[in-house]
Amino acid sequence: MIDHAHDLASVREATDRLLTAVGKLDNVSVTHPSRLPGWTRGHVLAHLARNADALVNVLEGRPMYVSGEARDADIERDAPRPLDVHLSDLRESAARFQATGAAPADWSRTVELRNGVTDSASRVPFRRWVEVELHHVDLGIGYELEDLPARFTEREIDFLAERFRGHATVPPTRLATADGRSWTTGGGAGGGPVEVGGTAADLLGWLAGRRDGSALTVTGGTLPALPPL
Repeated sequence: MIDHAHDLASVREATDRLLTAVGKLDNVSVTHPSRLPGWTRGHVLAHLARNADALVNVLEGRPMYVSGEARDADIERDAPRPLDVHLSDLRESAARFQATGAAPADWSRTVELRNGVTDSASRVPFRRWVEVELHHVDLGIGYELEDLPARFTEREIDFLAERFRGHATVPPTRLATADGRSWTTGGGAGGGPVEVGGTAADLLGWLAGRRDGSALTVTGGTLPALPPL
């Protein structure tokens, strides 16, 4: 059962961690490359602010973005801003998202995200939580996948394993940690079953495209190539 109120509180906590960490940067370090190809830290921060507003649009029944081109243009426009402007924008956009999430609503309704993707409104706060946590890691400022809350890591592995389940290019795959947790994914391609083992952080890093999977153990085949998120 999805608890959107709990997830909204988790988004607030994750945003506070992010703002505290980003507040230690300066105008020069914001211009440095992030871990995302082609993006500076300023691009990541701009994306996080605009994503908060985009998810407000989703919850209020508007298109998430006017267009893909407009989304990209907004990020490029905002990326070069000074640190204090980024911080203000992050705080204000986060507050708008929280206010929208606190308003009375039918959380069982279906909402539309980008590219025709639909989901329950109740999952939108978790989607925002994912954005804040993973992009905090992407900034490359000392917050790593191992630092993510354990409950978040497990839920995001659940989410991504479900996303790739039955995918036409991914063979049947079982994911497992040394402490006995396991997930199944893939199944739409021939071969397998492939057994992939490692820490929860390394499994999440591979599934989310943040690590290449070299730290994982693989039996029954080769490490599957995952489709882009």
